Amino acid sequence: MDAIDRKILALLQEDGRKSVTDLATEVGLSLSACHRRVRELEQSGAIERYRAVISPDAVGLHFEAIVFVTMERSDQNSVAAFEDAVSDLPNVVEAERLFGDPDFMLRILTTGLKAYQEFYDNELGGLPGVQKLTSTLVMKRVGRDRTVPV
Repeated sequence: MDAIDRKILALLQEDGRKSVTDLATEVGLSLSACHRRVRELEQSGAIERYRAVISPDAVGLHFEAIVFVTMERSDQNSVAAFEDAVSDLPNVVEAERLFGDPDFMLRILTTGLKAYQEFYDNELGGLPGVQKLTSTLVMKRVGRDRTVPV
């Protein structure tokens, strides 16, 4: 990956709908050369996917919580069962496995406190292998639109 590839990645992170024509102009390549590079970045996995970034508030998800999960056991089967179950919960918008204690961090979006309480009691409380859940409420997101430093 050279500097031109990195510039293409940086531009696409800022605007995933930028046309190849505009990309080519901004990085100083011909249209065909730029198109080839974008295709190679996609095929190599450097570009994983394209998607729209949705405002949670715009779709009524005004409540955000971070939940730290401590597992009863950290064997492969317990962790896999937990990860599979979490993957099926649409309100869990991020899930990270951590080193040390706690074992996982989940970012949860709901419509409000009552919806979160119901989700906590009915969904999170029933996840396999969980020993302890600790919640904290998000006051404000800082740096929400950060990009990968390329």
